[in-house]
Amino acid sequence: MDIIKIFAANMKKYRISSGLSQEKFAEKCGLHRTYISGVERCQRNISIENVQRIADALEIETYKLFVEK
Repeated sequence: MDIIKIFAANMKKYRISSGLSQEKFAEKCGLHRTYISGVERCQRNISIENVQRIADALEIETYKLFVEK
């Protein structure tokens, strides 16, 4: 199990299902668009604080970003 890949896939799935572009999602999170892109491509490590920002912006419970589907 690669937790970074699971997180990235879930984040992208929830972002797209919310109808948000990477740019709009980044604004909602208070992060930069290139950071969001890097996370989705598994090229960035992510802090716990940013995990929470992302979950809050997606309006989901944090653990859902780590559940393999």
